[in-house]
Amino acid sequence: MRRGLRWILSLLFILQMYLAMALLGIAFAPWALVSSAGALRAAKLYSGWVLFSARVMLGLRCEVRGKVPEGEVLVAAKHQSFLDILILFDALPRPKFIMKKELLWTPFLGLYARRVGCVPVDRSKRGAALARMVDEVLRGAADPGQLVIYPQGTRVPPGERRPYKGGSAVLYGELGQPCVPAATNVGLFWPRRGITRHAGTAVVEFLEPIPPGMERAAFMATLEQRIEAQSDALLEEARGGRAPEG
Repeated sequence: MRRGLRWILSLLFILQMYLAMALLGIAFAPWALVSSAGALRAAKLYSGWVLFSARVMLGLRCEVRGKVPEGEVLVAAKHQSFLDILILFDALPRPKFIMKKELLWTPFLGLYARRVGCVPVDRSKRGAALARMVDEVLRGAADPGQLVIYPQGTRVPPGERRPYKGGSAVLYGELGQPCVPAATNVGLFWPRRGITRHAGTAVVEFLEPIPPGMERAAFMATLEQRIEAQSDALLEEARGGRAPEG
């Protein structure tokens, strides 16, 4: 597909994606304000719609591999773009994300994120932010769900290396739950920045769980090794020696 047409289709996709967010945000607001179930339903509908429309409009298919975690578990995932958030939200039964505090001020997104149990973190105050994150998580631990954290703390382009931060290890130790690493290649098709979205198959893969009780350094080394190795493998599989379609 010619680049110009791909760019136009991508722009139309993005516009309808945000229109859908506004329409669902307004339609479900009364229910979401009184019940977290309403917020979860709206967010599930939205993530499902975006994945569907990406397939129809762009030829961008999304695939989930591995055993989808259920119950109380920590999910530590590779973060490359907004797409991996949508795939995780669509796949997990009751996802709750560790998120940037600034997103609370985003129209619709902030309200619904808070209502489904996401935990905001002020990254400008690292020490205090970590303590507050743990406190917020523990205070909400009675609500069943899968807590999702991005160990690198930001979106990282495919193939690029960024350090893994200690927040994952702190939560892993405090919660005493298994940690499920998740690898991805979505950034190859839905970049961190820019308009163009590419055709192909974007994958999020849940990996072998890390049982609770591991020493911190060993946990961090295991987590990074599993996520980075499989994300690289997914990247090579998607490329297949070629650039993304379109």
